[in-house]
Amino acid sequence: MHKVTIVDYGAGNILSISNAIQFLGYKIEISSNPNEMKNSEILILPGVGSFYRAMMKLNDLGIDEAIKEFAFIKKRKILGICLGMQLMASMGNEEKRIQGLGLIKGEIKSMSLITNLQLPHIGFNLVESHKDNILYHKLKNYYFYFVHSFFLDMDLSAKNIKLDYCNYGKKFICSFQNQNIFGTQFHPEKSQTNGLNLLKNFLEL
Repeated sequence: MHKVTIVDYGAGNILSISNAIQFLGYKIEISSNPNEMKNSEILILPGVGSFYRAMMKLNDLGIDEAIKEFAFIKKRKILGICLGMQLMASMGNEEKRIQGLGLIKGEIKSMSLITNLQLPHIGFNLVESHKDNILYHKLKNYYFYFVHSFFLDMDLSAKNIKLDYCNYGKKFICSFQNQNIFGTQFHPEKSQTNGLNLLKNFLEL
């Protein structure tokens, strides 16, 4: 069974993710060492908080380049969760404008641009999944737990990217699959049985 490495860059939410993955029977390693990440088999990028501060920390630790090598050169599976998914984008606009990891072509923008509803967006919401996204394989329902104030804005005609949506005043991208690169704006580790099944799909792919 593959070992799963959770990226530790001080952005929190690691305990609940590690507990969920261990519950599924996988061994985990929590690391802030770029070299260990490059040699990992499966990588999970968690996070809550500010895009700008998180990206600065990734850059300072050299984790940014390790993640790019892992995803683009080694082409191994990586999952970004919440802020972790946002960091995969090309650009962020929280606090200050800053380049992201660039694992997908898109920009992180405030939810206030697309909804008049209360922010942050918190609670369980229905996901409209792409029929071929392996994350949702054999799931009985598509309700997941969200807590965020920013969203991924990207070209919806992008080829080979399987996009999934949620509606909060207006439809927005809430998860995706781009070959070996996956992201969820919601928290599968906080989404009960449904979230565990989604993580299982990712890990067993």
